[in-house]
Amino acid sequence: MTTLMIQGTTSDAGKSTMVAALCRWLARKGVSVAPFKAQNMALNSAVTIDGGEIGRSTALQALACGIEPHSDMNPVLLKPQTDKGAQVIIRGQVLGNMEALDYHHYKATAIDAVMSAWKDLSSRYDVIIAEGAGSPAEINLRENDIANMGFAEAADCPVLIVADIDRGGVFAHLVGTLDLLSESEQRRTHGFLINRFRGDLSLLDSGLDWLTQRTGKPVMGVLPYLHGLVLDAEDAVNEVGASEANALRVTVLMLPRMSNHNDFDPLRLHPGVALTFVKMGQPWPAADLVILPGSKATCSDLDFVRAQGWDQDIERHLRYGGKVLGICGGFQMLGQRIADPDSLEGPCGERDGLGWLPMETRLVAGKQLLNVTGVALIGDKATPIHGYEIHNGVSSGEALARPLLLLAGADADKDRPEGAISEDGQIIGCYLHGLFDHAPAATALLRWAGLSDDQAGRSVDYDQHRQSDLDRLADMIEENVDTEALMSLLGLA
Repeated sequence: MTTLMIQGTTSDAGKSTMVAALCRWLARKGVSVAPFKAQNMALNSAVTIDGGEIGRSTALQALACGIEPHSDMNPVLLKPQTDKGAQVIIRGQVLGNMEALDYHHYKATAIDAVMSAWKDLSSRYDVIIAEGAGSPAEINLRENDIANMGFAEAADCPVLIVADIDRGGVFAHLVGTLDLLSESEQRRTHGFLINRFRGDLSLLDSGLDWLTQRTGKPVMGVLPYLHGLVLDAEDAVNEVGASEANALRVTVLMLPRMSNHNDFDPLRLHPGVALTFVKMGQPWPAADLVILPGSKATCSDLDFVRAQGWDQDIERHLRYGGKVLGICGGFQMLGQRIADPDSLEGPCGERDGLGWLPMETRLVAGKQLLNVTGVALIGDKATPIHGYEIHNGVSSGEALARPLLLLAGADADKDRPEGAISEDGQIIGCYLHGLFDHAPAATALLRWAGLSDDQAGRSVDYDQHRQSDLDRLADMIEENVDTEALMSLLGLA
């Protein structure tokens, strides 16, 4: 068994992308490989084969390996609920809510779960590609570190450090990061990877020579900027998209604790959709479809919606015949009442919902974690759909008598209705994430929203798109990295 760790000079330096690239490259060579991220802080998550929950980017890396996501791959997941607190998930299951300082002390205990998960995963795969979090040079977070060099030292694995040259200052980032590491950490750092380069590589050569001479570490690859790359983000919202004339105008509310916003990546890729995220203080844009996304703090985000006046904007949007879709927490907001008596998502108590669907929601302990298949009951026929559920809410009321989905149960005669369609057909909602990933389901939903048949039929099969982009990443490794040195570092030479 071999573990190689990819750390970064900053957040969003390209660690997740690099791990996905290496995983797909090794998998194509027939290597038994799996991803690992000791600690992740993200509101984008996925359901695992063992009924747990891990970061969405780690699940994508498992897909790159050609294996099912497992909770061992991301043993600590932090889902922020406030600026100072988060829900703590250990090996796929909720441990509870912690303030930042409390969690900082808890890391001395969490390392046991991290190392147990890594050992279990290592017993099943020949190579582990581990990913760091943020930067290893955060001096204030070094004590009890489990995310970066703390794990690398405990696992005794080599490290490569990646930096994003597109941001500028790449040499300062790399040299500064290395200088802030301890002597043992510097020794286990075997080289650098420079990410997202565009231009004439010969203009970079003198800088690469200086970097190697200054640090004694080789630059093992300069990776190009891949235009049009769209992969499940760890947390950052990618708002860049392309659309054509007469596109369907889709507005997503940018909530402070918005979760699983990767639900909307397929819409960004659709040429017939103009996707907009409306933010705090921005003018309300013209829209055909308004989407209330998932939330990790539904009551708090509902208060935010009202504070922005977006409830009135949506009410006006509905009066003019617009459509509204609520997903997970957004679906709960559409109802008449939300209760969180046990403070599962913070100090909420109860809130009046927006009142557009006759239903109530109660947040209960025991998170629903399911990968599901079924059909969408919208349009003139039932359309196949698949996705996943991650929620604590249990909803009830007459709105659910008109379900949006029918999900497959364990027995054919026990299919489960899910979600709701309003009596006038303007409002729909459900708990299912990944609604637009499957092209037929996306097409049916966009037709309901008002897109013409010709345009709606051009929906992207996002599952296939993921696979294509992962292959692009593997090609990038093959063409731009010293693969002989990399294989030697992995013990595969």
